[in-house]
Amino acid sequence: MTQAEWGRVKNVLRGVVGENNFSNWIEPLEVRSVNGGVVTFEVPSTFFGNYVSQNYADQILYHLGRDGHHVERLTFVVSAEETRTRPAPANEPAKPATPSNSLTESATLDSRFTFDTFVVGKPNALAHAASRRVAEGGAVSFNPLFLYGGVGLGKTHLMHAIAHELRASQPQLDVLYLSADQFMYRFVTALRERKMIDFKHLFRSVDVLMVDDVQFFAGKDSTQEEFFHTFNALVDAGKQIVISADRAPSEIKDMENRILSRLGSGLVVDLHPTDYELRLGILQSKVAQHSAQYPDLVVADGVLEFLAHRISTNVRVLEGALTRLFAFASLVGRPIDHELTQDCLADILRASDRKITVEEIQRKVSEHYHIRLSDLIGPRRVRSFARPRQVAMWLSKNLTNRSLPEIGKRFGGRDHTTIMHGVRKIEELRQTDSSIADDLELLRRALEE
Repeated sequence: MTQAEWGRVKNVLRGVVGENNFSNWIEPLEVRSVNGGVVTFEVPSTFFGNYVSQNYADQILYHLGRDGHHVERLTFVVSAEETRTRPAPANEPAKPATPSNSLTESATLDSRFTFDTFVVGKPNALAHAASRRVAEGGAVSFNPLFLYGGVGLGKTHLMHAIAHELRASQPQLDVLYLSADQFMYRFVTALRERKMIDFKHLFRSVDVLMVDDVQFFAGKDSTQEEFFHTFNALVDAGKQIVISADRAPSEIKDMENRILSRLGSGLVVDLHPTDYELRLGILQSKVAQHSAQYPDLVVADGVLEFLAHRISTNVRVLEGALTRLFAFASLVGRPIDHELTQDCLADILRASDRKITVEEIQRKVSEHYHIRLSDLIGPRRVRSFARPRQVAMWLSKNLTNRSLPEIGKRFGGRDHTTIMHGVRKIEELRQTDSSIADDLELLRRALEE
């Protein structure tokens, strides 16, 4: 059977199974061979071949027969396995021997988001280690892995990195990565087209399910119900789930308690706001990448340190600023110094200026811990006042441009060493005490709104 003959049959099947099913399940089929009444198709994955065999084999056989082909059975081979052993025909370029997985390929994975390009620092070290562990494949002691944090802190980067690593090292696994919006769209489409059986089979047959920005399920009762059952089915089958959100499970409003309980039943990891050292490391890594494209441009001393200090809330903005800086310097033929940085990034620097005051922080912390402002600033050292006071010191150090002596003056005239001790104490606690880490994140978000 020639490719032209198979193309003719495919056109008939298009009208029989519908456009969506055709593009998803029939169009990717490629005829490999016809021998003794058996047609062998090349497919992207084992799951793909099993699904076509169960759902479309009878229709394919029927229409092949109507087209004059005496076929009794269909078989399927996975293309990635075949390309490792089959030499390319003389008139056909060899296909790269890379693993292929239809489910992973159906999602959009950014080739830049790998573990190699993820800069690790104290704020994201645990999230990186947990993601690496999942990417190794096999059973892990936590399921699901729940990653959460603000915009631009690396959640999606780690999600993509896990998918890339699994795809490269274990191509036999079906890894499905998608956003919460995509999950909802597929669910609604399946309801509308009365194909819920297909939907359930697809999502409950994967080896690894990865859902990004799960907070968007909030308020979507029917989607939550289906996700709950999908979650349970996969966990019961020993399959891995990776979830991300912009907040901890307990902070997601309008989500059923049973789902929140499931989301929090594995390892919940907070990607903390970046510190100065991590931001500087990210910039240094990106400079190395940009230098390959702009080999004649050199960044003057102090520019990266300036950017790491001034652009502190969002890594995406930080990386975008550096990209703009290199492009602008190349276009105007000027060195990347402080003057060029100020000219090129004036709008970003204005938007990134910290406008939070120490006084605002003190008021917000007092309200959060239900203590009087006078007790927060005052001399009493009882724990109920001392710990909130240290939290306010840490926030003042990290969310304002005030020096330690200036912060000390606003805390009842305390010495800068006292402020330094308080900041160091909270920095230690936020690594080990989840309640302190949660308080800091809630307060930071409230102050930056």
